[in-house]
Amino acid sequence: MKKVIRYILLIPAASLIFTGCTKFSDDFNTSPNQPTKASNPQLLTYAITQLQYTLETPYSVLYAQQLSDKIYTDNSRYTTTNFDFYWIYSGPLINLEAILKSDIKNDENGSEANQYAVARILKAYYFWYATDRWGDIPYSEALKGEDKFTYKYDSQKDIYDALFKELKAAAAQIDNGKGVTGDILYNGEMENWRRFANSIRLLMALRLSKVDAERGKAEFTDALSSGVFTDNDQSAVYRHLPESTNENYWYNVFDVLNRKWYCISEPLVNYMKPLGDPRLKTFADPTASNGEYVGMPYGLEANAAGNIQAANVSFLGAKMRQQDAPSYLVTYPEVLFAIAEAAKTGWIPGGNAEAGNNYKLAVENSVKQWNNNDETGLSTFMNQPSVKYSSAGALKQIGYQKWVHLYLNGYEAWAEWRRTGYPVLSPAPDNNNIPIPRRQGYPTKEPNINSVNYKAAVAAQPGLNGKDDLTGRVWWDKP
Repeated sequence: MKKVIRYILLIPAASLIFTGCTKFSDDFNTSPNQPTKASNPQLLTYAITQLQYTLETPYSVLYAQQLSDKIYTDNSRYTTTNFDFYWIYSGPLINLEAILKSDIKNDENGSEANQYAVARILKAYYFWYATDRWGDIPYSEALKGEDKFTYKYDSQKDIYDALFKELKAAAAQIDNGKGVTGDILYNGEMENWRRFANSIRLLMALRLSKVDAERGKAEFTDALSSGVFTDNDQSAVYRHLPESTNENYWYNVFDVLNRKWYCISEPLVNYMKPLGDPRLKTFADPTASNGEYVGMPYGLEANAAGNIQAANVSFLGAKMRQQDAPSYLVTYPEVLFAIAEAAKTGWIPGGNAEAGNNYKLAVENSVKQWNNNDETGLSTFMNQPSVKYSSAGALKQIGYQKWVHLYLNGYEAWAEWRRTGYPVLSPAPDNNNIPIPRRQGYPTKEPNINSVNYKAAVAAQPGLNGKDDLTGRVWWDKP
């Protein structure tokens, strides 16, 4: 799939080589096995395959303390400051931009409106994902190719404003024509794409709860009325295959590379186990020593972590690291948790009755999602006093249960922790008082290849205090 990008970049060079060096038809010199232009379905498929990399990474799940390092603990001790975002622009985004710039004259690969709408929705998702990691990022001047080698950074506020409009317009653009081909996310089911766009907008709106509640409420209610997920089957799920070219990241780490480095964290086990949470048996393997579920202490220095016997802690569950184990991008339970919070805080009507009903549905559907519709233990779990909806502690309950539900979707869990403060987490111990990161630093090459714009971006963001580090806050992350 990555060859798609290579072909796009080579088009100008290939044209120059073939022009002027022969009087024969270009077809004579063109290899049918190396096309110089990718089709829209190829571009779309590639862009979708890159969604897995927004989920399957150790950094974010360690920030959210869903997992703990067992061997090499640097990542959970926040030693890496700068992170690359070039792959997002040069990979999925440039492919989606190529679709949007293409001249679609027939509906062989889906109606014109539907092809454009899907590309716009995915493009918005990638930019949302990126801005929530880094804060201000290149947006309005990005993806210009040779026309713009240096690019300004747009404020996160402006990016959010643009994405709200883009997602709404893209959802409205979907028509009754043929669904898109090359769609390995929804198989051309356009109504699911519409609900996906509205669900993203709903979750984005909730991010504004501290920084601009009025705008957040307006966007939330509009997205909700436009139609969001109403069933687990509508969730955006990246489906891996039982083959090496499209296998789950955690399978590759544990079974191919034989790096048994990651355990379920002690904070997560200590929350789930006393409640008899039926998802725990999916999330983790019982210990080899006594068959219990035991979390690995979080953020230990490497020697201290190494002194804990592997047989005495629970590693990432076998079901989570099957070669074809799915990855959950945006889900129905996550939408339900958002609706529950909105009802509790008065963004939508219904108060505690509406909040409690959606919270209950969220937890139940989360268990069904993770346990493959096995409801064993669900009724007992739901009747636990700490799980049953309480008007007094509702926001804390929602925050904690959302944290559990977002297992391995670390960047989303980390974003919600930054916004809500739930769950209550402690940074890595004995770590020179370095706090849990609240953003990630820009790529190390940016100060050299885009110096003026990089410096302006670091200086312009109040939350950074002039430093491109892990402690600055993005626009919506208010104390």
